Amino acid sequence: MKKTGIGLFLVALLASCGVSNKADKKLPRVAIAGLAIESSTFSPAQSDVKAFRTRRGEDIYSYYPFMDADSATRKRAEYFPTLRGHAIPGGIVTRETYDTLVNETLTLLKQNLPYDGLFFDIHGAMSVVGLDDPEGDFIEKVREVVGYDCIISTSMDLHGNVSWRLAENTDLMTCYRMAPHEDALESKKRALVHLLDRLESGKGKPAYKAWIPVPILLPGEKTSTRIEPGKSLYAKVPSIADQDCVIDAAIWVGYAWADEPRNRAYVMVTGDDKQKVSEGAEFLAKAFWDVRDQFEFVAPVATLEESLDMAVKSQKKPFVISDTGDNPTAGGAGDVTWTLTEILKRPEFKKANGPHLIYASIPGPDFVAKALKIGEGGKIDAVAGAKVDSRYAPPVRLKGTIKKIVEGDKNADVEVVVRVGSVDVIVTGRRKPYHYEKDFTNLGLYPREADIVVVKIGYLVPELYNMRGDWIMALTPGGVDQDLERLGHKRIHRPMYPLDKDMDDPDLSAQLVPVSGSEK
Repeated sequence: MKKTGIGLFLVALLASCGVSNKADKKLPRVAIAGLAIESSTFSPAQSDVKAFRTRRGEDIYSYYPFMDADSATRKRAEYFPTLRGHAIPGGIVTRETYDTLVNETLTLLKQNLPYDGLFFDIHGAMSVVGLDDPEGDFIEKVREVVGYDCIISTSMDLHGNVSWRLAENTDLMTCYRMAPHEDALESKKRALVHLLDRLESGKGKPAYKAWIPVPILLPGEKTSTRIEPGKSLYAKVPSIADQDCVIDAAIWVGYAWADEPRNRAYVMVTGDDKQKVSEGAEFLAKAFWDVRDQFEFVAPVATLEESLDMAVKSQKKPFVISDTGDNPTAGGAGDVTWTLTEILKRPEFKKANGPHLIYASIPGPDFVAKALKIGEGGKIDAVAGAKVDSRYAPPVRLKGTIKKIVEGDKNADVEVVVRVGSVDVIVTGRRKPYHYEKDFTNLGLYPREADIVVVKIGYLVPELYNMRGDWIMALTPGGVDQDLERLGHKRIHRPMYPLDKDMDDPDLSAQLVPVSGSEK
């Protein structure tokens, strides 16, 4: 046989076995975009452009470890990263900020059309001045640019909300399955991999998306997957998601601290089998509803006074107190001074040899500026906090010794430790959550050796949780008050559990969302 004949024979043989030359296969074109923030409408704070950490172009890859240059995921597509903005939770986003970031995203998306797919990385609990359902509005604007041939895969936080508009305009959808969100990157990767799988296989958009709004509105501090019933509820998700002809399943707890019609819990299942998708969604929605009255706070709760009484008497170090009402990682302004004011009133902490308490933290840019002029070791008498949210207490007077000043890249990043009696107060140029041991040790503070550590947070992130000697959540006032009835929702759909405890069982039948673009 001639060489040419052998070559043709081998080509035919490889083709018959389904083997193709990958080098000749055109990679799918996938764009990346998203905005993520959790914003409380019960806080007077507003979030502007400076609140967002925005990554553009190649810089976006640094946010996704699973997309480094040598990763298999990176090699599966030709990517076009546009803009991905992320902010720590805060107040409602200004309309100018929203329009600026969205319009820039749309401009960047237009530069490399067309796309086969879009990885849409959002949170789901953004609130914007004068605009209901920002994520729904955002994805509609994105669709106007990328069209409906493009498959959109959306990744969300389980504390997000899924409006019909958002569900209708997306194709693949998933959210985290853990709270605290230890699986955040895993979930984002899952959303992207689902997109790549559908593009590579040629299966395209799923035939069915089952959507069920569940009339439950609970704070994250009651729905942690560390404890029951959240633990068992979310453990049911893989049994639905991993079925043949099902792509993914998800349960959203929703976001309790915004007063908008979309705020509540949701279930969604996507796939190609109508029965499995519908029944799977109904199974998860019913499972959620059936345990609605079993959700309790992830830790013991008490008033601040009771919490401090317990902490002072405790022999376990550190005794961690969560200042829950002004938690900046849930959307609080972060500068409510009520808790710190009450602490400094207590006689136990007025003397230098009293119980050592670390308070993290209170923003005070003017205080920080004055401290920089005085320097470490100097005496300071100035006020901090309550510039944004002074509803519960005025700025707090801190008269003490400057123990430490750590300067950041900008004055806004400066951190000052001031000793007042036996309390070390961390004052910051701008609000900052303290989640890690190094956040304290960088300031010369050693939380494991302290008697009491007060942090503006709800449920503890893993590192703080593992560090605690004991822990309690203090029910303090603020924009993310754990007492939802005290907040006064007016615009959410009613009835809503637990605000309407005696409500009838709702209709939890699956609603099938049309395939995106099918009704256009």
